[in-house]
Amino acid sequence: MTTYFERNIAPTLLEALQDMPVVVLTGMRQTGKSTFLQKQQVLTKRKYITLDDFDYLAAAKGDPEGFIVSDQPLTIDEAHKCPELLTAIKNAVARRRVPGQFLLSGSANFAVLKGIAESLAGRAVYFPLFPFTRRELTGRISGSPYLRRCLESGQPPKVAAGAPISEEEVLQGGMPSVALKEVKNRQIWFKGYEQTYLERDLRELRQIGNMVSFRHLLHLAGLRTGQLLVPSQLSRDAKLNGATVSRYLSLLETSFIIYRLSPYLRNRSSRLIRSPKIYMSDSGLACFLAGIENLKSDPLKGAFFETYVAQNLQGILSAGWPEARLYFWHVQGRHEVDFIIEAGHKCLALEIINSARWHEGDLAGLKAFLSTSPHCTLAILGYNGTHQVKLGDRLWAVPISLLLS
Repeated sequence: MTTYFERNIAPTLLEALQDMPVVVLTGMRQTGKSTFLQKQQVLTKRKYITLDDFDYLAAAKGDPEGFIVSDQPLTIDEAHKCPELLTAIKNAVARRRVPGQFLLSGSANFAVLKGIAESLAGRAVYFPLFPFTRRELTGRISGSPYLRRCLESGQPPKVAAGAPISEEEVLQGGMPSVALKEVKNRQIWFKGYEQTYLERDLRELRQIGNMVSFRHLLHLAGLRTGQLLVPSQLSRDAKLNGATVSRYLSLLETSFIIYRLSPYLRNRSSRLIRSPKIYMSDSGLACFLAGIENLKSDPLKGAFFETYVAQNLQGILSAGWPEARLYFWHVQGRHEVDFIIEAGHKCLALEIINSARWHEGDLAGLKAFLSTSPHCTLAILGYNGTHQVKLGDRLWAVPISLLLS
């Protein structure tokens, strides 16, 4: 029997079920949503139904109101396949509002799916399930995340570092089937994932006129992970017009294949009008799409390493620190910091290098950010070593293995 790995999102999701009548678990396909819903201990007491079962799907479409009648709290997996259910759920909650009444899951964003006219605003809360984090794979999910303790105490906790991040970890990413080594050849698995995504998932979202051009853009996104999103350049390289590129990128976001990281600016409204960064949600998938099987001397090694850190940070923050927000900082032509974590009126600055040694130039962005940000509690250079080293006032070098713990 395959060992079940506890997911970091469990306490947050269970807390939400005690307050909200509808809780929705979303995320990209194959991140382990169905396994989580069926094997997470407290959730096993609920009635579980999956709309991957054609009989259940037919029943849901034929009689949505009757389908959701149950004497137990109801979990409906792959609920996005029957948008009619959302109207029935909305009406049921209006008649009788009970915390934890419905737990829904799906591999697409319910808020933007075509054909869903009814809103669950005020009735539902949404949580994404990201690929496995390092915390989850090592079974060390108890306790507050390391970075949260940094922000709250104003200094790095004195704890031992784990093993450095290996190139193999970046290449495999966090998709359960690959990360748990349930498949012998990850390249074949990722190829099948891409085919399923293009041929099945996208057609459930929206008709794609030219699947070849969409696939080309998907691979270009893999090559650009961790970089600023410049639509005009992407349009040129993909040989598509701007409107088509914008629509395709929206579909990739809707299905959680990519996400955009906003810049950190003092003027909060400006975050919406400056260029974001684009990241693939899984470093293993990004490497596959970019055609990379060995990172040792690849010029894009840094970008894929950063993508691996980003997916871990997203998973850690969304599950164990939901009030925190992730950004990056960029002063055009001058300075950049890979990640800014903001919670309340404080923030942390993180610069990531994939080396076990650092140089003075690696600290330039962090020092510039500290000089203009008195509310920054700590500026941390994450490196692939084993010791925490104080480099100056509010400035530290910390092993990445600790940052992701």
